[in-house]
Amino acid sequence: MKYIGAHVSTAGGVAKAPARAQAIGARAFAMFTKNQRQWRAKDLSATEIAAFKENLDRYGFTPEQILPHDSYLINLAHPEPEKRRKSLEAFIDECRRCEQLGLTQLNFHPGSTLQKISEEEGLELIAESLNIALKETESVTMVIENTAGQGSNLGYRFEHLQAIIDQVDDISRIGVCLDTCHTFAAGYDLRTPATYTETMLEFERIVGFKFLKGAHLNDAKSTFASRVDRHHSIGKGNLGLEPFRFIMQDPRFDDIPLILETIDDSLWAEEISLLYSLVNPENNNS
Repeated sequence: MKYIGAHVSTAGGVAKAPARAQAIGARAFAMFTKNQRQWRAKDLSATEIAAFKENLDRYGFTPEQILPHDSYLINLAHPEPEKRRKSLEAFIDECRRCEQLGLTQLNFHPGSTLQKISEEEGLELIAESLNIALKETESVTMVIENTAGQGSNLGYRFEHLQAIIDQVDDISRIGVCLDTCHTFAAGYDLRTPATYTETMLEFERIVGFKFLKGAHLNDAKSTFASRVDRHHSIGKGNLGLEPFRFIMQDPRFDDIPLILETIDDSLWAEEISLLYSLVNPENNNS
């Protein structure tokens, strides 16, 4: 089954997210567990945690259908030890917030070298940070998102994801999220049956679909291999509609959160309906 949704607001508290997802016809959703532009946030209250879990049940969501995202401030590859420590502490806190809410995974951007260290050194620092975070937390799976490679961001090559995973001690709690816009902008084509197949075969060979825990479904304002991260509404950008048809009919994307981060949230209900219309009923139960 395909679980399609969007990154919904938690304004007024995380407990409001499930209703907002249900209102747009979502069967999955993403959210922030705290203000993504701030380093620190007040602790989740027992009341808020209970209300969130109650609303998940009320609106028909399981924890596996939710892909929370960490703060944009966090950089686990930061070349300066003190700033990397600050990022790691914030990341561990977000993992714990997910665990308090009963959520099973946390999506994050790998990190950036800030052009002060090599990519290899940056990837080592990310893996080192994850090993510490895994020891400091209990259950959450840490889901690495591939990037467009804008600036000094790591994660734009499948080999980067593989290098991080290879250096992690407990890979049972590591996953990957594929973002369609990022994949395209990084130079992996998805636009034709042949190029889609080639890209997915490369992902399987280098990383492996056993690590795929979620996907972000975004069209691209950016051009192919531009390494520019600019999302667009489904079917309105340089990817077009066909890559989303391929994903909707690909059973390897079943039973994981498929999350819209497209630029016009007023279109999310329409986009979710469109994506479900592309699902092949012979291969899926959606």
